[in-house]
Amino acid sequence: MKVAEALALRADAARRIEQLKARIVANARFQEGEEPSEDPAALLTEAAEALDELESLIRRINRTNAAAVIGPEGTLTDALAARDTLRLRHAVVTAAANAAAGGPHNRQLRSELKMLTALPVTDLRAQADALARRIRELDTHIQRANWEVDLLD
Repeated sequence: MKVAEALALRADAARRIEQLKARIVANARFQEGEEPSEDPAALLTEAAEALDELESLIRRINRTNAAAVIGPEGTLTDALAARDTLRLRHAVVTAAANAAAGGPHNRQLRSELKMLTALPVTDLRAQADALARRIRELDTHIQRANWEVDLLD
């Protein structure tokens, strides 16, 4: 099995667990004289089994990511950390550019004090574009590796 397949299974398992949780909560209490539509104890057992499977899958994915060297980025874990950091950098630079640029809500009358920009908006936008490009490139590299790397046991 490839890492990408394991990631899809992990997402499916997480959704299944959320659905089981909702069904458990919905059937945990019922009116006197009625019966719950499903057995909440059986659902809890099913959820526990699904959680054990999810934990095993996560452990295997993490082991694989830490061991799989994918190029100059290092391991898949290193690439994932770099991508997450790049996304945060992009968010900070974009927020700074947006704040410095102001907007229609910052309009003033001629009699009001003039607001000045403390940051170079054009440079920040260019920096944000470069970061976005690096994120896309790294994400493509990660996705390719996910389809090429076999999941470890």
